[in-house]
Amino acid sequence: MVDEPASRPRQDLADLQLRGESWALWLGLGATVLGTLTGLIGFATYRPDLAGYRSVAIYASIIAAVAATAGSILGYLLILTRTQKWLLEFPRYRQIINAAALVILHAAISAMASLVTFRIIQDAFLGLTVDRYAGSLMVGVCSGIAGYVALVSAARVTAQSLSTLLAIFMATGVFISMLAAENPYWWHSMFSALGTRASGLTSFWTFNVTLVVSGLVLSTLTAFIVRDVALLAGIIDDYAAAVGKPRPRFIRPRPAVVRTCLLGLGACVIGIGLIPFNVSAPVHSAMVRIAAVFIVVLLLGAALWLPGFPWIFHLLSFACFVGLVGAALLWQPLAYYNLTAFELAVVGIVFGWLVVFIRTTAAALAVKDKELSDVLAVNGRA
Repeated sequence: MVDEPASRPRQDLADLQLRGESWALWLGLGATVLGTLTGLIGFATYRPDLAGYRSVAIYASIIAAVAATAGSILGYLLILTRTQKWLLEFPRYRQIINAAALVILHAAISAMASLVTFRIIQDAFLGLTVDRYAGSLMVGVCSGIAGYVALVSAARVTAQSLSTLLAIFMATGVFISMLAAENPYWWHSMFSALGTRASGLTSFWTFNVTLVVSGLVLSTLTAFIVRDVALLAGIIDDYAAAVGKPRPRFIRPRPAVVRTCLLGLGACVIGIGLIPFNVSAPVHSAMVRIAAVFIVVLLLGAALWLPGFPWIFHLLSFACFVGLVGAALLWQPLAYYNLTAFELAVVGIVFGWLVVFIRTTAAALAVKDKELSDVLAVNGRA
């Protein structure tokens, strides 16, 4: 016999997901039509290149960003806030920041993906131009895909998916900034050189905007991560009460510590983007050092405020800290590589740990929840 109270929410969720797919398809169709019409008008008097000035890439990136903006707004308002009601418990300003971060992230990824894709194809087919109809169809297809994917993605955001989107966004933004740099030897100094006007206007804006948006997205990602850690802490307390043990007081999940470190790291990333190295080297460097402190606190203290995780995770955290120290030593005083290589190593280590942390948190939460359910079932309280 079906349990009606339990099955009703699942049915509502399934219906909502099905409607979301329908909305995404309609939005994709509308964006395809809009992109095609825009191309037909824009390419009426010339044969466009795939990339470059007045090219297919420019039109596709603009309309795709518009479609992704609409899709992410609809996905957030119509689906995500209904399936993840805790997002509405934040103060209004945090809700606005979270929503804006998701919208900007999806729009920026869509625009950047269009630019990079058509640039690669153009480089593969040097001198290729397309007629009005082919170019318009390309713009329409890109726009439709962007609208559909953005709505589906925003409607189903999780900590894991958001971390993946953030990684894609950062990698794409930095890649475009590197390609646009007027000085091809920028890497002889450091990554922050891309954020100075000496690298060119396009590189300057792309790099710094990428950092600022990444910091905003990290603050939204923090909300998802901290919620999982808070749920884990509650389950551990309930489990202790169920088996007749005192609640752990010292070694226990600490959502506040995780929140402070991740939000602090996000604020530093925003500060690094807003204050380039050439504007104020001391402030820029101070932001980098403060961010390093937050990272070290997370890595070295993981065993204290993230109990319940497998020991291999804590070993990984310590190994990442050792890796950061080793990377710093290879830069100075060993001079094995330059500052750019050191920055690449740091970003790779930190982001790799963050992805593992998110996945391990989700797994630990599921395991502890199962353990609590089993104990409650044995006690006749399930």
